[in-house]
Amino acid sequence: MKILLAIDDSPFTEASIQTLIAQFDPAKTEVRVINVVEPITISAPPQMDPQYYPELREQIKEAQTLVDRVAKKLQGAGFRVSSAVEKGDARSAIVDAATAWKSDLIVLGSHGRKGLSRFLLGSVSEAVARHAPCSVEIVRMPAAS
Repeated sequence: MKILLAIDDSPFTEASIQTLIAQFDPAKTEVRVINVVEPITISAPPQMDPQYYPELREQIKEAQTLVDRVAKKLQGAGFRVSSAVEKGDARSAIVDAATAWKSDLIVLGSHGRKGLSRFLLGSVSEAVARHAPCSVEIVRMPAAS
């Protein structure tokens, strides 16, 4: 089984990792860990290359550190793991990565936004579930007691 694990730097990532470890046999599972860095979209002067975003360098470096840490944790649990940092809109980048890698399943966390914040910020997990080429498991944090 090929599982695409989409992560960010939040507590929801740890819940997703633990769910993956608990549910799947490492001997039969290959995992690709990805993090998507979303550039701030501002108007660039016409003479500037649209792909030039100097502020992304540090974000990409941090994202690579994150995916490397998660990949190492999953390798320690016995999984075959690869990793990648993508740039762009998280919703489409996750779906595109799953399509290109021919994933059997996408696992990602849900921030559980409701109301106005969900309307303004959108729901990555909901968009991925609607457009994914494969099954999607959305991991939520356990309710605080």
